[in-house]
Amino acid sequence: MELREKIIDVATGLFRLMGVKAVTMDDIARQAGVSKKTIYQEFEDKGALVYEVFAAFLQREEDVLARIIKEEDNVIQHFVRVSKFMREQYSGMNPLILNEIKRYYPKSWKRFEAFKNGMALSIMVDVLKRGKEAGYFRPEIDVEILAMLRLEQIAFDFRSLPSAAHFDMVELQLELFDHFIHGILTEKGRQAYLSESI
Repeated sequence: MELREKIIDVATGLFRLMGVKAVTMDDIARQAGVSKKTIYQEFEDKGALVYEVFAAFLQREEDVLARIIKEEDNVIQHFVRVSKFMREQYSGMNPLILNEIKRYYPKSWKRFEAFKNGMALSIMVDVLKRGKEAGYFRPEIDVEILAMLRLEQIAFDFRSLPSAAHFDMVELQLELFDHFIHGILTEKGRQAYLSESI
């Protein structure tokens, strides 16, 4: 593994565990077994490192979504696979990450917004359209509104709400997904979903 990749890998692990703000460049250097000076030779500052870590994270998400959309014609199975991927991706992740990136790292947040409002939105709209055509999703739903709603649910920092602070992030997302999917399914879609998710 190249030095730059190693630093990104170590920073990713620390950010996932502790959040972005709490992790110092000293922490990353110590964990990577390099000097802080070495890190600064690879990255201009912490903001540049955060951007590279977040961009790599989003690239993995884009790659997985592209693979699922390519391999999966069945829209119900698509939602099941995306839900499983999200469980794996967000399990153990510090719930403060998105909020910290939004507040302190605008360049990284802009990259996230581009992903959310570009590829992710396009895929969601396409899957919802195909689900309507196949008779799995209710014919009266507005696919663009619901696609935006679903993506906002995924990105919203529910931990910032005092009443939701005690919930696990994955548990919250699974509950929201269950509510979303059952709100759009026809009876045909419900039967297909129950058989796929068992």
